[in-house]
Amino acid sequence: MDANTNPTPTPRLKRLAILAMLGSVTIYGVNFVISRHAVLNGFTPFDLAALRFGFSGLILLPLFLRQGGFTDCAGVGWGRGIVLAIMSGAPMSLLQMTGLSLAPAAHGATIGPGIVALMSLLGGAYLFGGTITRQAIFGLAIVLAGLACFALGATSAPTRDVLLGDLCFFLMAIIWGGYPLAVQKWRIDPLVATSVLCVLSLAYMPIYWLFLPSNLANIPLWIIAFHAFNQAILNMIVGLWLWGWAARTVGAQSTSRYPPLIPVIGTLTAIPMLGEWPGIYQSAAVVLIVMGLVVISWKR
Repeated sequence: MDANTNPTPTPRLKRLAILAMLGSVTIYGVNFVISRHAVLNGFTPFDLAALRFGFSGLILLPLFLRQGGFTDCAGVGWGRGIVLAIMSGAPMSLLQMTGLSLAPAAHGATIGPGIVALMSLLGGAYLFGGTITRQAIFGLAIVLAGLACFALGATSAPTRDVLLGDLCFFLMAIIWGGYPLAVQKWRIDPLVATSVLCVLSLAYMPIYWLFLPSNLANIPLWIIAFHAFNQAILNMIVGLWLWGWAARTVGAQSTSRYPPLIPVIGTLTAIPMLGEWPGIYQSAAVVLIVMGLVVISWKR
């Protein structure tokens, strides 16, 4: 068991940890659909990134200051802080939102976890001396087959926008996949790391106000408030806290079984909310990547 977990979690705590992980993967899976709906109905990708970090940065600023503030970037150092902000801050979010403006939500919800799983496995073996088992290699092969199906489906589509969107998701996941590895390597508390990347991402705001296109003036205030809550509170704070609490309670090995639900939730939610029915290639890709993630994450 993880050193950071409770030695003997009670059955009640175990049930709560399961609910916490289900809540976290639901937040992340549904967010692809909500964000896709937003960019199809008036929001620019730059608007959503601004809502995410403009609010989360201000909310987490007190924690950032309590950890040491700007003197040493909340105790993590400016070099490491900038790396964290690139990996999971504004650059990563802009790639995600741009991808959602071009490709179906199910693509983002599936490609992202697939590439992150590959990054975690290979990066973990390189950085921490972990062993890549035959089971993991088999799972990675299934994930790669699923990603190939996405590429085939995108190239056969009437427009190449989907392929460009999938490329954005691929680049997003490459950057995003390095974030948990960096947090683990540098032994940074996850919530402190979140406060660092959110506060540093506030530097995006003046660039957004001065140079980037925005459509917020044409969107009702209550809709803006909803997306600000979803992006800043649910995704940047609540989802991460639920995941971290569950991992500390029952161990990272137990919680690693739940990320395969993200593509399932994203794909199924996109059908009623967006009318995005996956085609043959996309359906095969989702099934293969979910199967691969299950194989990789399943512990005997």
